[in-house]
Amino acid sequence: MTKLLFITGSLRAASASRATTRALIAMVGARAQCDTADIAALPHYNADVTDNAAVAAFVAQVGAADGVVFVTPEYNYSVPGVLKNAIDWASRLAFASVFVGKPCAVVSVSGGAMGGVRAQGHLKYILNGLLADIWPCKEIAVAMANTKVEDGILKDDATLAFAEEQLAGFLAKLA
Repeated sequence: MTKLLFITGSLRAASASRATTRALIAMVGARAQCDTADIAALPHYNADVTDNAAVAAFVAQVGAADGVVFVTPEYNYSVPGVLKNAIDWASRLAFASVFVGKPCAVVSVSGGAMGGVRAQGHLKYILNGLLADIWPCKEIAVAMANTKVEDGILKDDATLAFAEEQLAGFLAKLA
């Protein structure tokens, strides 16, 4: 079965990004084995640190996944520092990292009307620099996300139907 790793760029338990991740995992259902990464456990990136257990576990998770789905909020027109930190840890050793050729899909979430598209663009640019295989689909951007969360899960039929169509293509590519 296809293994998907979801990496959520927000640490807040009640964030719209985490609610979106939960909805996407529920939507994917039995079509893939889904796991989530705990990027909160990672220390700040420091090349002098070479034996951190949390870093090793995260890098192994990314490496073992058939595909990675990023769900990022937009902070100040870009990705959150904690998400960039996680990517920096897994991007070593440069062009031989676990991201080289790794199929990645990007979803952005925002409390605003643009749905985090600026963060999505920045994240795709970062992933391109790592030689990741970025899924070229229509952008999945969840606008006004905070108003669409009920009981810790995103409830927006139109957005989720659109996301399902895009992620179905991503899953088909991975099969």
